[in-house]
Amino acid sequence: MELLDSRLKLFLYSITLSILILFTGLYFCQIYQGDKYVRLAHNNRLRVIRFAAPRGEIFDRNGVPLAVNDNTFCIMGYPLDLDTTAKLERLSRILIRHGIPMSVADLEKTIKQQRLAPYRVMKIVPNLTMTQMAELVADYDFPRELFPLSVWRRTYPSGTTAANVLGYVSEISEEELKARSEEGYTGGDLIGKSGIERSYEGILRGKPGQEALEVDARGRKIRTLDATSAVKGEDLHLTLDMVAQKLAVELLTASGHKGAIVAMDVNTGAVLVLASSPVYDNNTLTWGVSGREWSAIMNNPDRPMLDRAIAGVYPPASTFKAFMSIASLEEDVINTSTMYTCRGGLRMGSHLFKCWKHSGHGSLNVIGALQHSCDVFFYQVGLKAGIDRLIKWGRKLHLGEPTGIDIPGESGGNIAGAEWKMRRFGTAWGNGDTVNYSIGQGYMLMTPIQIARVYAAIANGGKMVTPHLNRKGYKEPEEIGITPAKLAIVQKGLDYVVSRGTGSRAGRFGVSVAGKTGTAQQAHGDDHALFAGYAPVDNPKYVAVAVVEEGRSGSGTAAPMVGQLLAHLLSH
Repeated sequence: MELLDSRLKLFLYSITLSILILFTGLYFCQIYQGDKYVRLAHNNRLRVIRFAAPRGEIFDRNGVPLAVNDNTFCIMGYPLDLDTTAKLERLSRILIRHGIPMSVADLEKTIKQQRLAPYRVMKIVPNLTMTQMAELVADYDFPRELFPLSVWRRTYPSGTTAANVLGYVSEISEEELKARSEEGYTGGDLIGKSGIERSYEGILRGKPGQEALEVDARGRKIRTLDATSAVKGEDLHLTLDMVAQKLAVELLTASGHKGAIVAMDVNTGAVLVLASSPVYDNNTLTWGVSGREWSAIMNNPDRPMLDRAIAGVYPPASTFKAFMSIASLEEDVINTSTMYTCRGGLRMGSHLFKCWKHSGHGSLNVIGALQHSCDVFFYQVGLKAGIDRLIKWGRKLHLGEPTGIDIPGESGGNIAGAEWKMRRFGTAWGNGDTVNYSIGQGYMLMTPIQIARVYAAIANGGKMVTPHLNRKGYKEPEEIGITPAKLAIVQKGLDYVVSRGTGSRAGRFGVSVAGKTGTAQQAHGDDHALFAGYAPVDNPKYVAVAVVEEGRSGSGTAAPMVGQLLAHLLSH
């Protein structure tokens, strides 16, 4: 009997303990953690669909569309509906059956990049055509918890012609998402990766919209709870002239040359042409490339994605002689009466620094030296001026620093000098360095846009403009402080270069051009060809620069390109 009582007591204690545990659990879930579970239940029936905003479109100076939006479709879904490998395997088989090669690993990666919350919709498969989307939805095996969404895809009608200027957009990376998490980006969003698309991302992207839906246990829509419309990004109008840009690209690519051509307004800095060769297609990058295709682009020895107009650095060669003339005239090192005799070279110790004309130019002043591009004249001018005074004027003309053009990736070039050489190589600057510097060789490096900026200052009376591509990007030019009478001497010399000197081929297109040829030596192949000039001579409007890698001759290769481009700009 006592044993039975003990068992009954144990049974009653067990029941009592169970009831206490049950009530404790109910209290914890219903009261203490009640709000939390209410939110979870609410979120389980809530679906938030985020609509990407149509990106602002980009146009050239004449209203030609350069970057527009095309309507495409994406397959959208929720993490809760794709939380098993079996579901992903099923979806992958369906996609592959319809010609869309997405493996389970691809789907898992896509979901991982976008998984912010189990109830937030994400992009599973992007960039589908209407036909592809219709075929998928009509497939009996297509998961009904997934759905199509109309989205915008970026398209560049100009293709390769202005890819270096416009850049491209692509899905935001994990690193970018972490860095810009407070700016409202989410996984799957498009973001500007380079060029204008990157520089003006803030105004082009717009504001996304969203729709909050109440759904049943199967994820089917019951009703719309709230909706906010997407706001399109601001359109952007550039200073670029696409007809002139196309001409410049054709001039470079017709003969397979690598290089760059730049043209801009001498008074405002508005860039009309920013051509770089070889070219690449930004449409391909925007629509998506495989890892193998991306590797092929990045490892291409011709480096098509290097914008040579702003990031290609070259010895300015004899185009630098215009700068030398300004510096030496302003420092009173020379005047128009200063004469030097060229006999084909200048001997310094055991080394002979040759002139390009081995027979020599005879006696010349600064105007004649510019006209005939006499190296020996500028060797002696450089030695007399000294590197410190040349560096001083280099600073005034902002050599060795970016111009401030409103696209990323610009190089500042290299102004060199005694301090730089000691810091870089631990050796002192010598007279031989100054001699090379005086004809734009040696350690001096400039980008085509920097050369164009200097020649714009020569053309406009001594004002440094800021190159810009956004039509609203004008900045007031900076006065350099060049004496008008001394600048007129340089302008006359540059006029003679084309009208009766080494750059005559630039003047064969029906407009008066002033400018300077250049042929830059390089150790790995033929010489680079350069020409910098402006037109018309009596009232300059545009400046243009051509740099042709391994073009051999500035007078024969680069000068006609600049002459033809300036003639086109003035005639249109």
